[in-house]
Amino acid sequence: MPQGVLLVISGPSGTGKGTVCGRLRERLPHLAYSVSATTRAPRAGERDGVNYFFLTKEEFQSRIERGEFLEWAEVYGNYYGTPRSYVERMLSSGRDVLLEIDTQGAMQVKANYPAGVFVFLLPPTLEELGRRITCRGTEIEEERRRRLSAARNEIAQIRNYDYLVINDTVQEAVAKIEAILVAERARVKHFSDEELKARLEGQPE
Repeated sequence: MPQGVLLVISGPSGTGKGTVCGRLRERLPHLAYSVSATTRAPRAGERDGVNYFFLTKEEFQSRIERGEFLEWAEVYGNYYGTPRSYVERMLSSGRDVLLEIDTQGAMQVKANYPAGVFVFLLPPTLEELGRRITCRGTEIEEERRRRLSAARNEIAQIRNYDYLVINDTVQEAVAKIEAILVAERARVKHFSDEELKARLEGQPE
């Protein structure tokens, strides 16, 4: 079975990453969603290994020292990270893995797993991005300016990604990412020598 593809999707707040990734998971049942580890306490209804892998700070720090995260960050006093073993286990089983993450985390993943496929999601224009943020109805002007400034900083990282997908509509964006996955799974690098030999021997002369 060919190695699965690690699909990393980033984009500024307001781009629609969550909606696009949710639709991808609905359309592609084989697509595994990367479960993050965290040191924050579980919330009502959350289950270990499903929503997050819940760790103590001591456990998390030990795993950092052992290089067991593809990426990690400290946010408001708690640690969050992507466990390497979970992702590699899914990929080895032939399943594609979806990782929705910010640009800082994505660049850590790229350094630790350069074979990943990195997709940057954008709205049609910055004006549209500002409109989407404003339409949330929960953003005060100061927060809106902060998000737009952060968006510009993230957009500056585009050259570090493999693909750019414009989210005109969710349906079109999802179709483009599906096409990227189909193409990437056909790459020779995802097949071992044994798999290639078996496929070639099964072909007519």
